Amino acid sequence: MANDIAKKGKATRFRSGGEAVENGKKGGLASAEARRKKRDLRLAIETLLEKDYTSKNGETVSGAEAIAIKQFEKAMKGDTRAFEVLRDTAGQKPIDKVMVADVEQSVIDEVEKAVLE
Repeated sequence: MANDIAKKGKATRFRSGGEAVENGKKGGLASAEARRKKRDLRLAIETLLEKDYTSKNGETVSGAEAIAIKQFEKAMKGDTRAFEVLRDTAGQKPIDKVMVADVEQSVIDEVEKAVLE
């Protein structure tokens, strides 16, 4: 069966030099386009975050400040996800600890001690 596929020119594991170069070129061009799109989106978001807006009470705030205010309002109404976003953004995210079952506790204690020093 493998020979039948190879005879029809549909082998997928190895390509001829020219075909490999062509496929590599296509991949490179697609990658560059994806990077450009990500860059453009990032720049657009940065522009919106830096832009000044007028709040309901007439104050001028940046886009980032406006978003933080809205998140804060949501958190005050009990939205725990909004609270977590605010907490994490403020740098107060709790440390996640993962226990590995096959390691002796004394080894874990030594590592934690070394990390905390």
